[in-house]
Amino acid sequence: MAYKIGEAARRVGCKVETVRFYEQAGLLPEPARSEGNFRLYSESHLEQLRFIRHCRSLDIPLEDIRNLLRLKEAPSQSCTDIDSVVDDQIQRVEKQLESLKQLRKSLVDLRNRCEGGQAVNACDIMRELTDCSCHGHPANNNECKS
Repeated sequence: MAYKIGEAARRVGCKVETVRFYEQAGLLPEPARSEGNFRLYSESHLEQLRFIRHCRSLDIPLEDIRNLLRLKEAPSQSCTDIDSVVDDQIQRVEKQLESLKQLRKSLVDLRNRCEGGQAVNACDIMRELTDCSCHGHPANNNECKS
């Protein structure tokens, strides 16, 4: 069965622009064309779109998805490279978690500077946000994080 781009997107649960993006990024093979020059997507296109979307839901970068798609085409090959892709993603997520923990600490520290109920011009949070000059100066980044 062949689907026009709108129907393919609907069946996969994404936008038409997303399908076009993955096609332009080289993650999705170019579909056949109808006599009216409409793109016609097959069931294998939809399966690949679902695979890509699942990978993206895990925040796997496009280049890693490209590698996974190549590996998928060699089913008898060892899955060591697949393990490596997932291990790399786990490391990225761990770094993001650490950054988010630091961000939360900074926000809590900032929130603790104000007891509330003051005029905006007397608010220590607003003063800190206005006076913080550490951004853009790597040597001073820790000044605003506590």
